[in-house]
Amino acid sequence: MFRLFILLCLTSGLAHAAPAARVVSQTVGTDELLLALARPEQIAALSHISTSPEFSPVAAEAKAYPSISMGDSEAILRHRPTLVLFADYSRSELVAQVRKTGVRVIIFDRYATLADVYGNLRTLGRELGREARAEELIAACETRMAVLKEKLKGVKPVRVVNASTYGLLSGAGTTFQDLCDHAGAENLATTLGGMRGVAPEPSEKMLVWPIDAVVLGGDGTTEAALAPLREILPYRHIDAVRKGRAIVLPSALLATVSHHRIEAYERLARGLHPEAMK
Repeated sequence: MFRLFILLCLTSGLAHAAPAARVVSQTVGTDELLLALARPEQIAALSHISTSPEFSPVAAEAKAYPSISMGDSEAILRHRPTLVLFADYSRSELVAQVRKTGVRVIIFDRYATLADVYGNLRTLGRELGREARAEELIAACETRMAVLKEKLKGVKPVRVVNASTYGLLSGAGTTFQDLCDHAGAENLATTLGGMRGVAPEPSEKMLVWPIDAVVLGGDGTTEAALAPLREILPYRHIDAVRKGRAIVLPSALLATVSHHRIEAYERLARGLHPEAMK
């Protein structure tokens, strides 16, 4: 009987690995997940842009922790991590270098939808021994989403595109499409352009699209954000741009791949449907 008890203890220990004790996050998206879930002592270091407000919606909170420098695996390994968080856009050679040392690695590769975000929160919650915290955060997100959905019930979607100076538009399967899906917007790049992913904008076709407003990232005034567009094709001929019909979201929120996207939904909805969002 005693031997059976020992065996059960050992197999239980194998099935339930100890929570990660020192975690390094290599991307802004994983910074956001880690800061939301981990105990402070579990965070060894965050990404090199974690404290940059232009890129990180958690910049103020991130200042309390070390950050890794850009470049090689040594910048990560000097923090003695037991777990390193990457995304599928992290450099493959960097991931391989860290893996060679035997440190546990997680690569997050799904973040286009809110359901993906919930899955990522649960995955990291298990690694940190913080499953209850993950479920608590997901429940809070679902409450906010229920309120938003109720306010937007019956609104007519506003026709938009995700304008930028890079000659690219975001279509189906992108975080911008997800943003539109939850904020009472119709993404014309998807519905009229038939675009998928981030792709070159069809400049001539866009001139006849019924664009009600453009959505763009920026951290200043609407006029400041629109100024560069007014100098380039096709935007300088698009009525919405010429007449200043734009919703400007903080760049970090427009690009977020974590649960912070709910704030982006809410901000965009307020800009497009101010009466419904009162």
